[in-house]
Amino acid sequence: MATYLGTHGSKIQNYTTDPDNPNTGEVWYNDTSNALKFQYPNTTTSGSWRTGSNLNTARNDLGGAGTYTAALAFGGYDGPGSQVAVTESYNGTAWTEVNDLGTARNLLSGTGATNTAAIAVGGNPYRAINELWNGTNWTEVNNLNTGKQGATAFGTSTSAINAGGATPPVSAVTEKWNGTNWTNVNAMNTARTELGSAGVDSDSGIVFGGNEPSASAKTESWNGTNWTETGDLNTARNVLAGFGTQTAAIASGGEYPPGYAALTELWNGTSWAETTDMATAKSKLSAAGNSTNGLVFGGEAGGSRTNQTEEWTGAGQPVGAWATVNGVNTARQGSMGSSSGTLTASFLAGGYTTTNVANTETWNGTNWTEVNDINTARSTGGGAGTTTSGLIFSGDGGSPSTSSESFNGTNWTATPSMNTARRNSAGCGASNTSALAFGGNPNPSSQNNETELYNGSSWTEVNNLNTARTALSGIGIVTAALAFGGEAPPGKQATTESWNGTNWTEVNDLNTARSSIAGNGLLPTAQAYGGTTGSVVGNTEEWNGASWAEVADLNVARQNCTKASASTLGLAVSGNSPPGNLTAVEQWSGTSIVTKTVSTD
Repeated sequence: MATYLGTHGSKIQNYTTDPDNPNTGEVWYNDTSNALKFQYPNTTTSGSWRTGSNLNTARNDLGGAGTYTAALAFGGYDGPGSQVAVTESYNGTAWTEVNDLGTARNLLSGTGATNTAAIAVGGNPYRAINELWNGTNWTEVNNLNTGKQGATAFGTSTSAINAGGATPPVSAVTEKWNGTNWTNVNAMNTARTELGSAGVDSDSGIVFGGNEPSASAKTESWNGTNWTETGDLNTARNVLAGFGTQTAAIASGGEYPPGYAALTELWNGTSWAETTDMATAKSKLSAAGNSTNGLVFGGEAGGSRTNQTEEWTGAGQPVGAWATVNGVNTARQGSMGSSSGTLTASFLAGGYTTTNVANTETWNGTNWTEVNDINTARSTGGGAGTTTSGLIFSGDGGSPSTSSESFNGTNWTATPSMNTARRNSAGCGASNTSALAFGGNPNPSSQNNETELYNGSSWTEVNNLNTARTALSGIGIVTAALAFGGEAPPGKQATTESWNGTNWTEVNDLNTARSSIAGNGLLPTAQAYGGTTGSVVGNTEEWNGASWAEVADLNVARQNCTKASASTLGLAVSGNSPPGNLTAVEQWSGTSIVTKTVSTD
């Protein structure tokens, strides 16, 4: 019988307080609370969906293949009588149009291990056509033996199964692909069309749901030779999507009385369990990936074709959290920080105590150190760069400012002024010669939408924000930035805009509208935290390139805090939490630990 000593190499230790840094899995006894304790990683207990980037072409009854970060969408139906050949490739962040199918069609099936190797099979009207994708072009290869539409497929571009569909009538026909030819094999037990499937090759997979012609809940498992009926879906439905393997799969969406389904079910190799619903009920969609990380795209929602993508993350993912680290020397709010700093090298400049201050502090990963002051005391301006190549600009120095200053790691030097005076603005940039300033306000009753670009010699006005606002935040560099939150009539803003080096484009909003917000990151990822909704909040949200998702709150709710990192593993520095200003600094980690108490009664 194994013992703790034999497994861990030491006996259980006694402490009067919990140890500062116990090893994961280590057990100790707390003499004060008279309890055994241990720690383990904090992970999610259920899967979740979040919005991904939209397809360029809205369509339903399309084919799909690939993985969470390398997917392919092809064919479909984009309007009355309008089959399409459009193919799009997904890199985990955005869809890009690539070369079209040779034959436009909908109600086709598709499969493949990646966005560089896939097959597109069958389609409307009762087609036998088969096309092979090599990452650049589609090539027609050997056809199915039986033309069909509304079938399903699983596997790879060299080892796949095509099952069911309508020939007509509704069919149980199954064909196996070996990379060259299709061969008829044993038919499914139940004929059906518009069904879902999951599987990794021609010898291992499942099919589920569909029309018999009424909506079906049946699931069948394929072992390379025969189909076996297994546990039914909890909800019978058709025109649904599936992804994963024979022992771990997702069934999502579809139609069942009285309409579209957002339902998601998780397969464990034996039975289906209901899990987190999609954000939007939809049918006639396609999918890619596995039960840990997958996505669905396209389809029909609310009676209209959609270009939506939703990304699935399975249970067991690390849960991030904020941890308190050493605070700054001077409590303040509205300071300017190094938007391209790191966890071991950042700066904090200026701010407001009971008056505007000029104090500068630098962070080395452990402590904050006072260094030379900025030349002009100010608060609520923008910051860019690093601890050796930093820039601050605009702000409130008693009135809205146009001044900017450059930091070389030791001293601050006045640099050319901006064109538009403003305070409560946002900014970002890689260095003291490359920065972007946007938003703010010239007076209490108006907001700025002006954007200015700094090249080390001068500020140049470029294209404006779509929504003028003040007390917003932003992250990024001069060619790829994000602006979010803020305030403008009639109140707090959730608005998010993306900058591509030329124009601002409105993208998906924050979940919580707020002003005096802060953020860290470098696109395609970002983090927004703190601010005020009317009350000071600690809400934290993460951006994945397409949408915001709520994650763990700051330990101390705050507004007008300062960003200090180009990483989402960043710092939230000082700020205001009524009734006063803070020295407190928190650092985000993508993982966290849970301490468990074991009863000794």
